[in-house]
Amino acid sequence: MTTRPEPNSVGAFFDVDHTLLAVNSAVLWVRHQRRIGKMSAAKALRSLTWVVRYRLSLLDLEAMTTKAVRDYAGVPVAEVEAETRAWFEAEIVRWICPEGQARVARHRRDGHVVALLSSGTRFSVEPLAERLGVEHVLCTRLEEQDGVLTGKHVAPACAGPGKVVLAERFAAEHDIDLSRSYFYSDSFSDLPMLERVGRPQVVSPDPRLLRRARALGWPIERWQAA
Repeated sequence: MTTRPEPNSVGAFFDVDHTLLAVNSAVLWVRHQRRIGKMSAAKALRSLTWVVRYRLSLLDLEAMTTKAVRDYAGVPVAEVEAETRAWFEAEIVRWICPEGQARVARHRRDGHVVALLSSGTRFSVEPLAERLGVEHVLCTRLEEQDGVLTGKHVAPACAGPGKVVLAERFAAEHDIDLSRSYFYSDSFSDLPMLERVGRPQVVSPDPRLLRRARALGWPIERWQAA
């Protein structure tokens, strides 16, 4: 029986909102959509409520994602790409944390496999990855067919336990040893992934994660936008 060799690479995974960005980009997206008349007040309130409940780990993440993406059924992919990239440059770039940008660069210099690991979609996360020079993006994937969004997502959503599923798949594909790898996050909802890696890194944590990190002796940092 052939023994599979142990993985050799170290991964560095980064959450996005309130970690690499000093803001919740989902909130800014909802405000943007409301401001330009693409989202009703009722749907905006629903979306903002989901954001709060997600941070409190009070959501069925798959069910929430299923409901959230229905509104995009029939929307051309190119239209979403163009709008989100313009929005990113106008409203998100200013919130990038220099400390996070420097940490990404350091991991790249150290030869680690760097990836963004976000509950957002590729439309909002890929522009950040490109700006930071990050090759890999693990995120919630929206189903596309013939250049149009179907209104469905590819399970699992990249949130909570779903982040662990996607990170483990990625690690297997890229020869990454998760026991030697890093994950940077602010959120208690990311506890499953923080516990999965050998080197959890807590950044600007919410109160529940702060308490857990102190109890476990995890490193805690505060990052801010410039």
